[in-house]
Amino acid sequence: MKLTKFKNLKFQSYKPGKYEIPNFKKTRKIIKLSANESALGVCAKVKKILRKDINTAKYPDYTSKLLRKQISTKFKCEKNKIICGSGSDEIIQMLCQLFLSKGDQVIVPQFSFLMYRIYASISGAKVVFSKEENYKISVENIIRHVNKKTKIVFLANPNNPTGTYLYKNELINLRKKLRKDILLVIDDAYFEYMKDKNYSSGLSIFKNYKNVFILRTFSKIYGLAALRIGWGHGDKSIIDALNLIKPPFNVNEIAQICAIEALKDNKFINKSIKHNFYWSKKIKKNLEALDIYSNKVSANFLLLNFDRCKLSAQVVEKKLEKRGIILREMKTYGIKNCLRLTIGNNNENKLFLHELKKIFNNV
Repeated sequence: MKLTKFKNLKFQSYKPGKYEIPNFKKTRKIIKLSANESALGVCAKVKKILRKDINTAKYPDYTSKLLRKQISTKFKCEKNKIICGSGSDEIIQMLCQLFLSKGDQVIVPQFSFLMYRIYASISGAKVVFSKEENYKISVENIIRHVNKKTKIVFLANPNNPTGTYLYKNELINLRKKLRKDILLVIDDAYFEYMKDKNYSSGLSIFKNYKNVFILRTFSKIYGLAALRIGWGHGDKSIIDALNLIKPPFNVNEIAQICAIEALKDNKFINKSIKHNFYWSKKIKKNLEALDIYSNKVSANFLLLNFDRCKLSAQVVEKKLEKRGIILREMKTYGIKNCLRLTIGNNNENKLFLHELKKIFNNV
């Protein structure tokens, strides 16, 4: 029997960071510092909810009404301009379904979250990569790629995996230089960790713009990565259209309840930010003593560059894995001789630094 033909998909699929080490002798638990997950897990209120006997026999609220209300209250934006999704990935997918057709063009930074290019390609669009300058997104290079077929520009700010970011004035300048009919999508996934006074989140700048869409996630600072939940903010006309194509009951009940409580716990959020800033600076200082350099502190990860180091990124990666520590290789992103390190909890960070020093002491 002949099968119906499916699309000829010519792109590299998403490959998550490693979560296990083949043939590793489990004398201790593997430390995974590769996926930019929350160092401190979830707040106490969320832990309490997860211990409850939740009725899973009933469908969840398909509009995420209470969650959208809480988001609206916390971030001072209109709830009818908010949509919730099964991770911000799902919202990226829906934006591509809504805006893109075969032959359209999408611009993404040279080094960026892989799902932008994947969903755009599935929609039939041509993906154009804008060259970065010293791993930083270049406004001018994005504008150079714009043509009459350009429909969407995707970028994360701070950027993953580089950790670099655009200042507020640079983002405003980008929006001014783009044609009005091009949708600018700004992923604010790591905005909570930012301390630079010249930085502003996409939401705080473009809340009332019709041609800017903002992505947010609960997978990072809120620690809800396993529950798959994110949200987006845009003009009501875009939100209404996304709701037409949104799968029914796409955000599960447990995720909605936990997200509401996570948003309320400012004490936990501030604790997470303080923890991240302290350890990022400490780790950077220790790494620089080994000639391993990284980006400014801007997120819950550091991009480690080994160009001036006596050991290569690949060698260090393998030696760390023998000690049960996983970092994210960057070849998937097209970045040479680099690793991405997620900031872990106190014990994980101490063990990482201890084992790394042992590696270099034995060279």
